[in-house]
Amino acid sequence: MQLFVNMAVKDLDRSSKFFTELGFNLFGMAQGMASVIISEQTQVMLLEEPVFGSFITKEIADSARSTEAILCLGVENPAAVDELVDKALAAGATPAGVPQQGGPRYQRGFADLDGHHWEVLCLVPPTA
Repeated sequence: MQLFVNMAVKDLDRSSKFFTELGFNLFGMAQGMASVIISEQTQVMLLEEPVFGSFITKEIADSARSTEAILCLGVENPAAVDELVDKALAAGATPAGVPQQGGPRYQRGFADLDGHHWEVLCLVPPTA
């Protein structure tokens, strides 16, 4: 099974550049949409607002004013959390959420250029 998360973006070129600056590859760039490859089984579809709107019957949520979802990426170690979040901030993201550290959890978040909330999480197994 695969997961495709669809997100509305205001400027596809700007958003595509942002995610490539984080180290992600894009696939299937088509008119008004691009796919960010997260893993073999997960892609985030960036859809320009008019394209996104053509799939829905409600209004598009204003991600700059409200949180519609929290997208969480699991990485292998705390250094990878810091690396990805720091890249996002350098590429124009803003900090989001509340950093979590303690026990097996290390987590930091950012809001992308359209205000979508992302968390980067490392769960460290307890040592015996």
